[in-house]
Order: sequence, then C-alpha cells, then structure tokens
Amino acid sequence: MNKDLITMDDLTNEEILSLLDDADRLLPVAHGEEYLPLLQGKLLANMFFEPSTRTRMSFETAMKRLGGDVVNLGDVKASSAVKGETLYDTMRMVDGYCDIAALRHPRQGAAQYAGDACSISIMNGGDGAGHHPTQTLLDLFTIRQAFGRLDGLKVAMVGDLRYGRTVHSLSHALARFGCELTFISPSQLSMPEEIFENLTCDGEEIEITVTEDLLGAIPEADVIYMTRIQKERFPDEDEYTKVAGIYKLSADDLVGAKGEMIILHPLPRVDEIHPDVDATRHARYFEQAFNGVVARMALMCRLLGVAIPRGD
Repeated sequence: MNKDLITMDDLTNEEILSLLDDADRLLPVAHGEEYLPLLQGKLLANMFFEPSTRTRMSFETAMKRLGGDVVNLGDVKASSAVKGETLYDTMRMVDGYCDIAALRHPRQGAAQYAGDACSISIMNGGDGAGHHPTQTLLDLFTIRQAFGRLDGLKVAMVGDLRYGRTVHSLSHALARFGCELTFISPSQLSMPEEIFENLTCDGEEIEITVTEDLLGAIPEADVIYMTRIQKERFPDEDEYTKVAGIYKLSADDLVGAKGEMIILHPLPRVDEIHPDVDATRHARYFEQAFNGVVARMALMCRLLGVAIPRGD
C-alpha cells in the first residue's frame, strides 16, 4: 500500500476489500465493547483547516479507541497560518511531532502537497472540491454491510456533483467494482468531465445515466446518495440561490423504492432529506457516520504497519 491516502487511486480493489474486512473486525472496538490498544504510543495530528464535525471527531475517536492519542490543530485563526506560515512549513513541523496525520484543507491538491512534504503518512480528509477517500471507505463499508457486496449495484448520486468531493471519490471506487451510476443534478452542478473520464471497470466503460429527475430514478436504485448544495464552494452567491433546495427527499417519495434500497448522505444535511425519512427502513446515514470510526481505525492501522488480530 502507498505511504499516503490522497485519492482512491492509492488503493487497489484488493486493498479496499481488505481494509473493509479489517474494519468489520474492529466493530466491537469502535462500539467500546472491546479494548484493543493496537496504536498505543502513536500520535495522530488532526490538521483541519476547514470546519468539520464527523471527519475530525471520527479520526480522533478511532485513534483513541485503539489506545493512541491525538493533537488537534484547533482554530485556524489561532494558528501560525494567520501569520503567513505556509502549508509546507506547517506540515514539516507536524512531521517531527506525530506518527500520522489527517489533513482537511480548502485548496484542491493540498493533501498531495502535504504528502510530498512529509515522511509520515498523510490521510486526505477532504481537499477543496477534490477528493475525500476516507469518506469513500466508510461509504463502501456501509454499502457492503447492507448488500454483502459492492459489485453490480445501481447507485444514484444526487445534488452537488460539481463541487462534492465525496461523490468524486465514491463514483471512482464504485465504477471499479462495476456499479451502474446515475448522476442527478442541475446542469450547473453536473459531475466534472475529468471525473467522467476515469470511470471504468477493468478498462471497460460502465453504464452511466445523467439526469435532473430524482423521483424517476428512485424505483431502480439500490443506493441513493444525497448531498448538500455547498454554498461555501460557490464563487457567486446568486448562482447558489438558483439551485439551493432543488432536491428534497421525503418519506412519501420512497413509496416505489426497492425494499432493500438504502439512503446515504455524507452529512451535514440542510433540507435535502426531510426528517420523516429518518424513521424509514431506508435511512442509513447515521450508521454511515458511525462507520467512519471503523474505516479510519482500519486505515490508520494499515498505514502504520500494525496488523489487526483475526478471530478464530
């Protein structure tokens, strides 16, 4: 496995499945039912230059559940970044303090830049509108929990596909497992062309549908992956206003859905999923958020060269 996880290209399909197997074995540890201090004495640097709740907390929880400890960057406004310190210098400093680092940054490409600067492993926790591979690992884990497999599923991705780094990484991974993808968005937020170019399975093109019709896609979908329209990514607030609230999924919309269909969302949600969906059998987004702990536990063990004990 590569030293860093910057995009899903850093993992083979076999490595992805192996990591998901490791995550499954770590579920009792993540729930606090077992104590397994595999990373005791190790230190994680949580370097979040953008706001985060789930990603930052799940990295911290994952490290502490495994007996390690965490150093957080804290409020960026209280860091040396406001004095003009470069990301390169900040990460070189962290390289000497910690054993592994998670980085979230508003600039696309920042994670690769940090990985090149550091000898320790860098885990990309989101780089602008680029990629979010650790989110993809937990998404894949949640999907495999529900269906027992990743291959051959029909997955609809909805909302902000232009700026949504979660769907950029996830679409790439699902394509490699031969899934059929439906991209649902207004034209202003369509999936970037460079993402389309890399969506293949063993070098072969996969089936992709592009539409603006969410309700029409529900009956055939195995997975509906909702996303928030990201106001903070828009260079022009007027453009955001034109598409804000364009997709709103409610329980009534799910009448024709497959019984086993699941709804995912990287969170936070605004108004794109009505709270009445929470009580349906389809809602899996809170379980999905929890799965960030086990996915990141497995990843940190792998990058730090620590083997996870196998059951009898």
